[in-house]
Amino acid sequence: MSVRVYLPADTTALSLGAEEVALAIAAGAAARGVSIELVRNGSRGLFWLEPLVEVATPAGRVAYGPVDVADVPGLLDAGFLTGGAHPLALGPTEEIPFLKQQERLTFARVGVVDPLSLDDYAAHGGLVGLRAALAMTASDIIQAVTDSGLRGRGGAAFPAGIKWRTVLGAPGIEKYVVCNADEGDSGTFSDRMLLEGDPFCLIEGMVIAGLAVGASRGYVYLRSEYPRAWRVVNAALKLAREAGLLGDDILGSGRAFDIEARLGGGAYICGEETAMLESIEGKRGQVRVKPPLPAVKGLFGKPTVINNLITLASVPVILAKGAAFYRDFGQGRSLGTLPFQLAGNVRRGGLVEKAFGLTLRALLEDFGGGTASGRPVRAVQVGGPLGAYVPPADFDLPLDYEAFAARGAMIGHGGVVVFDDSVDMARMARFAMEFCAEESCGKCTPCRIGSTRGMEVIDRIIAGDDRAANVALLQDLCSLMTDGSLCAMGGMTPFPVQSALRHFPADFGLDSGEAQ
Repeated sequence: MSVRVYLPADTTALSLGAEEVALAIAAGAAARGVSIELVRNGSRGLFWLEPLVEVATPAGRVAYGPVDVADVPGLLDAGFLTGGAHPLALGPTEEIPFLKQQERLTFARVGVVDPLSLDDYAAHGGLVGLRAALAMTASDIIQAVTDSGLRGRGGAAFPAGIKWRTVLGAPGIEKYVVCNADEGDSGTFSDRMLLEGDPFCLIEGMVIAGLAVGASRGYVYLRSEYPRAWRVVNAALKLAREAGLLGDDILGSGRAFDIEARLGGGAYICGEETAMLESIEGKRGQVRVKPPLPAVKGLFGKPTVINNLITLASVPVILAKGAAFYRDFGQGRSLGTLPFQLAGNVRRGGLVEKAFGLTLRALLEDFGGGTASGRPVRAVQVGGPLGAYVPPADFDLPLDYEAFAARGAMIGHGGVVVFDDSVDMARMARFAMEFCAEESCGKCTPCRIGSTRGMEVIDRIIAGDDRAANVALLQDLCSLMTDGSLCAMGGMTPFPVQSALRHFPADFGLDSGEAQ
């Protein structure tokens, strides 16, 4: 009987040598006459332990890591294929504290299943939500999503159920579901991890969305920097069609829905929903003026549901276990869970799915373990390159949409980038303006011109050139960009700039009064 060994083929694991480790394990086992079944699963999200190797034993899966090619002979000699003791042994995988303390709903199967096995997917709770949805009316599906409290996980946090009901009620026979998987924010990787580790979850969520709003076609818009995710999602779509999960007769229901994957051109602005629609239509990725909203006039001028990948991947568990089950996680109006992504100068980087309400300090210390450098944390940027910088004084703030908004910050897609006390926050503020200038689509003046002028003004402040006047000018420029930009690209670039000024005035050569 073969021993089942799990070794991620996730991009992060591959970049750390997982392919070479897999070959070494296969060759070593064969040389010892041991039959193994090597499953290339997704990553569990414990990146500091990658490549993480798991072995199925009668007592459950046992983990070893991080495993280097040079470690393989010693592991085999120690009997790791039967769960033997070794310095790299981590014990039962599910008991690793970083993993055990999470609430994995959307990511329940990631790292557990073979990503391209529908049998494995179904054996671990897959398709239960879709089968439930097929027995419901469109309105009842939307009501379940609404009652769950699910809000958009891409940054705007708009209630998913309201968006879906708008599309359902919009006139027109032809409607679309578009998944925004253009994960361009710094320090974010949850979209990629789910696509590479559990692609059928997204497919199931999109089919349910199609049933709910009366759409028969969907698109996954994937960033070009994710070649492995692109290959996995297309392979999963092919398998789903062959199994009757997509096409003209979903699971024998007579209902039709199909999905096509589209690869982006590498522009950050295409993460903005209307620029993404332009790109899918084969045009240059530029922001559209709203109204009309995409829910009324979206892709090819038809009513369109646009949701982030994590939003759509959260839907199957809601339909499978009920709105109340999902709603019981979180607090206030921030319900359910979010996969937070720890990156930057952090000791234990990776993915942490938790209910809303834990503090930023708990995320940084209990999960992240502090900085990789061992120096004190000075600032954390939450929500991507347009997110505010959060100082240590606010680390006890609960991770909650409203709580963060009240402090001039945002949770966004859940990216958390850590900086130690060696960071120059004036340079980071300048980088925000530089990033905007580089990535702006150029359609509106506040974003296109304001970001370039912003770099110049910050340079003058850093150089000590009439600081008070230039700080006042920078604040006026930020207000103009926030109020006058067509989309969040220009509208949110001031967030990191103003938060850096407010919390770290000394880096600009200012005292606290001058920065206000």
